[in-house]
Amino acid sequence: MSVTPTGEASAKNDGSDARRWWGLVIIALAQLMVVLDATIVNIALPSAQRALGMSDGNRQWVITAYTLAFGGLLLLGGRIADLVGRKRTFVLGLIGFAAASALGGAAVSSGMLFGARALQGAFAALLAPSALSLVTTTFTDPRERGKAFGIYGALAGSGSAIGLIVGGLLTEYLSWRWCLYVNVPVAVVAVLGAFALLHDHPGHPGVRLDVPGAVLGCGGLVAIVYGFSEARPRGWSDPLVLALLATGVLLLAVFVWWQTRAPVPLLPLHIVRDRNRGGCFLTMALAVIGVFGLFLFMTYYLQVVLGYSPVRAGLAFLPLTAAIIVGSTQISARLLPRVAPRTLMVPGMVLAASGMLVLTRLTVTSSYTSEILPALLLMGLGMGLTFMPVFATATAKVAPRDSGVTSATVNTSQQVGGSIGTALLNTIATTSSAAYITAHLHGLARRATVVPEGVVHGYTVAIWWASGIMLLAGVVAGVLVTAKPPGRGARAHAPVPESVR
Repeated sequence: MSVTPTGEASAKNDGSDARRWWGLVIIALAQLMVVLDATIVNIALPSAQRALGMSDGNRQWVITAYTLAFGGLLLLGGRIADLVGRKRTFVLGLIGFAAASALGGAAVSSGMLFGARALQGAFAALLAPSALSLVTTTFTDPRERGKAFGIYGALAGSGSAIGLIVGGLLTEYLSWRWCLYVNVPVAVVAVLGAFALLHDHPGHPGVRLDVPGAVLGCGGLVAIVYGFSEARPRGWSDPLVLALLATGVLLLAVFVWWQTRAPVPLLPLHIVRDRNRGGCFLTMALAVIGVFGLFLFMTYYLQVVLGYSPVRAGLAFLPLTAAIIVGSTQISARLLPRVAPRTLMVPGMVLAASGMLVLTRLTVTSSYTSEILPALLLMGLGMGLTFMPVFATATAKVAPRDSGVTSATVNTSQQVGGSIGTALLNTIATTSSAAYITAHLHGLARRATVVPEGVVHGYTVAIWWASGIMLLAGVVAGVLVTAKPPGRGARAHAPVPESVR
């Protein structure tokens, strides 16, 4: 295989190659495993809580330990991918993720499960940026790149919903432990496929790990996400919450200052300063804030309010997943080579926000077919239209040595946005529910009806906020993302020469 001076495959490898497309299947399989693990245990959480004796206050750590480690270590994982090579990092991440999953499935205490989930997040932080980098460097032709990112975007956008479906099936028919064990055979297949199908150039010897930057950046992200997580049980005015948020902001401010002076920065600021990439990062973060909050509310609404079983609740999200796949692979992937990215992203966010507005009309007796299903379809199409061009645009025209950290930044915005969304919107929901119940509860006779009404009221208030955040994401995409159609111009997808960085 001939290679250009920048280390990218030559044009003769841009044609149809079944081996590369099978390699994409392996990459997509690994990415799906990482994304769905953020939600696969949601539906299984009540069973795991009973089995391991978790308290109501501690059970959130099954989710938060994963997202904290994942979001906090992604930038470091991206730099490791640039240093040692994407394929090596990809395989190492798969093996570690499988081992951590097996440990979590065998957990005999809540602490053991929390630790295993944190390890999963740490290895996911290695796996995710290397996976996206492999897609970026494998598919360079504009049309093939559009198709590849259509598949990748569909999995990234629908993975959380797929996790809810798989979690429901495994919990009801096997055990909550299989929500973790299931990763082991998937990882084994992905490792074997990676060795057989994926090719990668050696790591860049000029890349060095920025240890102070890693400590500052990861520490700041962890403090902020932890602060948002603790806001749910403690309240926003709690001294610990305020201290965590202030510490996180301070650490990130020092991190930005250090990146302007570090010999080899963890996050080269030219990556973020680029208008299109910065707009994509912010659009992704805002979009996922709304999406993750919705998954949480709809899971509890379907099971607690409507009385769905775990598997029925999981399957209720299937239309959302199908709509995301259609929007990403059949609409965005076909149109992106010919239209500007924001032409897809802005309508996508408007569609998603419209779907959420439909859900603000939920009551304790809402019909799935006439009220919930149309909203899920609108949201799925909107997210499919948005996520694919976000991934493709954010990783375009990046120097080879920076592809890992750029990919990590995309994933960081997704994970941190999800963590913030879950904590922020859940706090809004619980506060609104408590206020409604207090105002309407007059005697024990009314409790049976007021409490469910109050819970649903809290969900609808939070969904109003989520819809507004989605619309803000559309505004950001429309104003900041000004990239031309990737199919226009010769080699528009080529990386930026390192000499101009």
